[in-house]
Amino acid sequence: MNNAQHITDVTNETFEELVIERSSQVPVLVDYWADWCGPCQMQMPVLKKLVEDYDGKFVLAKVNTDEQRDLARAHGIRSLPTMRVYKHGEMVEEILAAQSEATLRILLDRHIERESDAIRERAMAAWQQGKHSEAVGLLHDAHLAEPDNHQLTLACAELKMRQGLLDDATELIASLPRDVRDEKEASRLSALLEFAVTTRDAAPVAELESAVEDNPGDLEARYQLAAWYVLNNQMEPALEAFMQLLQRDREFRDDAGRKGLLAVFELLENEGELVNSYRRRLFTLLH
Repeated sequence: MNNAQHITDVTNETFEELVIERSSQVPVLVDYWADWCGPCQMQMPVLKKLVEDYDGKFVLAKVNTDEQRDLARAHGIRSLPTMRVYKHGEMVEEILAAQSEATLRILLDRHIERESDAIRERAMAAWQQGKHSEAVGLLHDAHLAEPDNHQLTLACAELKMRQGLLDDATELIASLPRDVRDEKEASRLSALLEFAVTTRDAAPVAELESAVEDNPGDLEARYQLAAWYVLNNQMEPALEAFMQLLQRDREFRDDAGRKGLLAVFELLENEGELVNSYRRRLFTLLH
């Protein structure tokens, strides 16, 4: 296939037309590069392959920073390669340093419209309406039709996890390339899945709370309760439960208290007063 129509060189004079204006029709990936930049040269075959595979679903705009110094300076380019995705006239993604094909696919898929996007929206709407089996069925069929659509795979895995199909969810996540599994969304889902497995055979939450209250040394009940709190987005009691585990027995479940705290910090994106407060308590306890 001739990819010339989907790859173009951009100058300071043509940036507005070839990037800003064109991004109203299709996402534009701008690649800032230079001849002397080794990682840039390594990245280019990956970008060309993606252009071919996506067949017009995005366009690649190349900026030679040695020739377009004013353009690079105006856009604050400080390292190479730098890649930016534009959509509807706005920059929606910045990518620093060379990336694997799998990582770039994830980034592009966030902004490229697919027919399966409508199916995913229908599935999420059905889930919100309590039609859980219908929602999972829609995503399952869509995943089978597009097994390389990683966002679809993750959505399917999450709903299967929430429906209690934990083995299916685990298998879906395991099917993803390692680079994808290391991405934030997949890591978040993997953490939630681990907590879901912990609560699979646990007693109801009221019984767990009673067990912990009656016997503070029941660490297994406390751990299961912490996992239940995480899955139900009750992050402060989850953090407190993990902190209590850490204080009572550092060796329990191979340091489960500390690992649980760190997992919740990640789920909270390592931001906010709640994270800062428990991070200080963790530091004090460990040092």
